[in-house]
Amino acid sequence: MSIGAVVFDIGGVLEVTPPLGVAEAWEDRLGLGRGEIPHRLADVFQAGAIGAVNEAEVHQFAGQRLGLGPAEVNAFMSDLWVEYLGTLNTELAGYAASLRPTYRTGIISNSFVGAREREQERYHFDEYMDAIIYSHEVGISKPDHRIYQLACDRLAVPPAEMIFVDDLPENTEAAAELGIHPVLFSSTAQAISDIEACLRGHSARR
Repeated sequence: MSIGAVVFDIGGVLEVTPPLGVAEAWEDRLGLGRGEIPHRLADVFQAGAIGAVNEAEVHQFAGQRLGLGPAEVNAFMSDLWVEYLGTLNTELAGYAASLRPTYRTGIISNSFVGAREREQERYHFDEYMDAIIYSHEVGISKPDHRIYQLACDRLAVPPAEMIFVDDLPENTEAAAELGIHPVLFSSTAQAISDIEACLRGHSARR
């Protein structure tokens, strides 16, 4: 069966997102122990990943639980977004753009409320992606099978005609369970090579 679509993860794949130690720096600043910020905000981060809270509520909870005023909350969240957004993987983004129009392209991202606006402003993914699925907008996160099926529906291809690229094994394994062709990202060169090998093994849709 031919390949009709190639779909990418964002963080760690289309974006280079090394840890910058933001939480640790703020823990030092606030006199908190290691891991205290993720612990205090765990449910807020989880809710933000599926759109169960909005950005104003995230700021409110962060202020209450960390004892921050509005200006400090804004600074804290700004630092988190710097770490979240990372930098663009320009080589892979250029490759993804080059796949069109022969193949449809898309994104499945375990995201956070506010991500679309910031990533659009900085990276313009919508200029070379036919479908962009954010977990915070659809209320479903990888590796839930439903988010992959949603991508298939929006790109109008069955699972067997899709390639999915992600840097987490549990996400590529879940995609493979549906019959999607998985590519586990470890480097840009490796991912492109694996995508090309899959495309060579399946003639392009006409």
